[in-house]
Amino acid sequence: MAEVVAGLEPVEGGGLSFHPMDQFIVQPLFGEAGDPVHWYTLTNAAFWMALAVLCIFGLFVLATRGRAIVPGRMQSVAEMAYGFIYKMVEDVTGKDAVRYFPYIFTLFLFILFANFLALIPSAFSPTSHIAVTAVLALAVFLAVTILGFVKNGGAFLGLFWVTSAPLAIRPVLALIELISYFVRPVSHSIRLAGNLTAGHAVLKVFAGFAQVAAISPLAILGVTAIYGLEVLVAFIQAYVFTILTCVYLKDALHPSH
Repeated sequence: MAEVVAGLEPVEGGGLSFHPMDQFIVQPLFGEAGDPVHWYTLTNAAFWMALAVLCIFGLFVLATRGRAIVPGRMQSVAEMAYGFIYKMVEDVTGKDAVRYFPYIFTLFLFILFANFLALIPSAFSPTSHIAVTAVLALAVFLAVTILGFVKNGGAFLGLFWVTSAPLAIRPVLALIELISYFVRPVSHSIRLAGNLTAGHAVLKVFAGFAQVAAISPLAILGVTAIYGLEVLVAFIQAYVFTILTCVYLKDALHPSH
């Protein structure tokens, strides 16, 4: 019986069939691929998201519970991450947005840990699924929109009225701004999911080629290079999602152009 290895399987004629997208299939954690998934089913996606939360808890609760004046390695990592995002929120959004720092920091940590855990061989990447990233993006969109009206009332609509433009073209610009505003959650979610999906798919393809003896040295070099790039992408995508959240929050707090 032919055995599937690294996303490849022999087909009739001696060729190889690639299935790089199989790694994104949501399936029961205990069971076989293709088994029904209900709302209460523990899936591979739920497991890796829960693992990301546990890792965050381990780093920011267990590793820092001593609150040492001279921090250890794990406490130093936690403090650096805290300071990095706190400075981002303060610089991009302003000091009055610091009260929303816990939510923004939570978003950053969840995406970052989910991205990095997905780089473990045979792991699952929840942030490559639009169902996950869309929920995160919609939560940000709804939160900043509600906050904008609560804080500014009708003045929040000034976000769409470009006062610096000539009066004759302001209605056209307002329509463009309005469309752009409602497209935010789409671009916010697709950017993250698309980059993670593309990177993992390419990585799986190169890993599959590594099974072919004639090109395995080049394929292994390719896997190494792409894996290094994916480590960078894992951080950059968490950073981009977070900084865009800060920009949207700034618009909600200070809507006038």
